[in-house]
Amino acid sequence: MAELSWESVVARRMRRHFLQVPAAGGAADVVRAMCGAHAQVLSAGEVSVALRLEGATRADVQRALWEERTLVKGFGPRGTVHLLPVEDLPLWTGALSALPSTGSVPETMRLTPDQKAEVIEAVGAALAEDDLTVDELTDEVVARTGPWAGDLVMPAFQVWWPRWRQLIPAAAHAGVLCYGPNRGRKTTYTNPHRFAPPFKPMPGEQALSELLGRYLYSYGPATPQQFARWLNTTPGFVTGLFKGFQEVVLDGKPAWIVEGDTVMPAEPARGVRLLPYFDAYGVGSYPRELLFPGKAQTRALAGGQAGNFPLVLVDGIVAGVWHQRLAGRKVTVTVETVADLKRPQLRALEDEVERLGVILDAKPTLVVGEVTVGPHA
Repeated sequence: MAELSWESVVARRMRRHFLQVPAAGGAADVVRAMCGAHAQVLSAGEVSVALRLEGATRADVQRALWEERTLVKGFGPRGTVHLLPVEDLPLWTGALSALPSTGSVPETMRLTPDQKAEVIEAVGAALAEDDLTVDELTDEVVARTGPWAGDLVMPAFQVWWPRWRQLIPAAAHAGVLCYGPNRGRKTTYTNPHRFAPPFKPMPGEQALSELLGRYLYSYGPATPQQFARWLNTTPGFVTGLFKGFQEVVLDGKPAWIVEGDTVMPAEPARGVRLLPYFDAYGVGSYPRELLFPGKAQTRALAGGQAGNFPLVLVDGIVAGVWHQRLAGRKVTVTVETVADLKRPQLRALEDEVERLGVILDAKPTLVVGEVTVGPHA
């Protein structure tokens, strides 16, 4: 059984995430390599993609999303908002719709299977005609189904939402809903069939197996427990998918890779990188105790969860956190590391801050010191 070193695994992940050498291709290629770019905070998702593309800025990612339509803003792993390649919608909708449901719905909110199908059909039909705000979509869904869809039964932020809204993720997984461009400060939804090639969700087991292969290619070696955590499902549900993959040893423990994918880079990862909130590299990579060693584990994780703090990587390993403060066309970047950086690393950090300024179209200033704000600041 092949035994892989942690140093070589980190080097390969960095290369496959285009964090060692930026990609010369397009935004969709980078997002595919990441297995989706977290975009709950869209600006952070744009930075995640741009920093992996040679010479790119947030504007280039926005162009790919809203003009070229090679990317789509939809729902990805863990039920969270992600940027995904449009061409991969059959895979993602097939895999996510095949996941078992979790939790129970209060009786007052429940919908019958027929009502669920009616709502999803109504959502798809309404959004096939125009981009709609959630209030406009509510009117359309109620008109196309019945008043029961508009019953205010969903508790949400001290208000009540209409019954149908619990099916927004289900409509996305069915392939008939994604985000449209904001209308002022209001979110809109659209139907991806308006700009994507004709598609339907891939069969569930096939989609999950292919998604696992992509995950292992970008983040492997990994275990069923780690893949399940990334996907927000149970290890028992995904364990059977690993039968078609190769078992190896990492840090003395079993893990899995794509069959035959054992070639590793000759050189270790080198350099300093700044990753924004919820960057895919930090969220999807395991083991946590190796990626976030020592003080980095308490400083850069929140209850064991990655993504709440922007990460400083030194040679591919988490070595601190950072924070940006934008003021007009200027950005102050405060970087806190768990150990002092050597002079070449400081120079690399300065270069990285300059690159961040280009991505943000802002004049950067670097401050090396304590980050005093909390997560999500």
